[in-house]
Amino acid sequence: MEKPKWVIEKEQEKRLAKAATVWMFGIHAVRDALRNPNRERKRLIVTKNAYDRLEQDIIASGMEPEIVSTRKFDAPIDPQSVHQGAALEVKPLDWGAIEDACMAADGQVPRVLLLDRVTDPHNVGAILRSAEVFGARAVIAPARNSAPETGALAKTASGALERQPYLRVRNLADSIEKLQQMGYLVLGLDGEAEMTVEEAVEGMRDRPIALVFGAEGPGLRDKTKQTVDKLVKIPFAADFGSLNVSNAAAVALYAVRP
Repeated sequence: MEKPKWVIEKEQEKRLAKAATVWMFGIHAVRDALRNPNRERKRLIVTKNAYDRLEQDIIASGMEPEIVSTRKFDAPIDPQSVHQGAALEVKPLDWGAIEDACMAADGQVPRVLLLDRVTDPHNVGAILRSAEVFGARAVIAPARNSAPETGALAKTASGALERQPYLRVRNLADSIEKLQQMGYLVLGLDGEAEMTVEEAVEGMRDRPIALVFGAEGPGLRDKTKQTVDKLVKIPFAADFGSLNVSNAAAVALYAVRP
């Protein structure tokens, strides 16, 4: 009996995910990946100058670097990338299940961010930085139609990618419902909402809170709007104005701080 098409496709996805690697580039992104004991590292290409700057971390990692001249720097990354003479091939990080990543630590009132079709790696990298600064437990995005781990994302995240859980899930609505079952109040950011973020969390700051952000332009999908507990907005001083999604995430995280 032949396997159904969807089973075959799912098996292919798993095989591809298992084989996938990412090229990190730039001194800071490479240094943080070398220092991360949970990061599986494959290949390191550096110039002599970059090796001198990373020498201690390279030695501590146990890797054997390929030291090349600037002219022969042949890592498979965009030629326009500001790599600073350092590129590291790694496996994507596995942050485990939502139940584990989003469970409150001792004495913590957790915060979580969810991204609905946010595909720009620079925005996601900036969001990871804000999430780390404000102590969010995790950033969650769908496996499809979202920014995967890339060198550009890692460089923008400035090290946060190695420390801040970034979970890619099959279905965002299911993840929202899972968080609700864990006791989270889930708020969807929507510029046309009537309630502000501050109004929505009044008297509820001691609860776990998850914030959901849509892509710039399209915003949240209808299914996402129907699944969250409340739709909220960031108030503006005038009748017009907007924030990009990474700035909105930082402002909203500050607004719902415990």
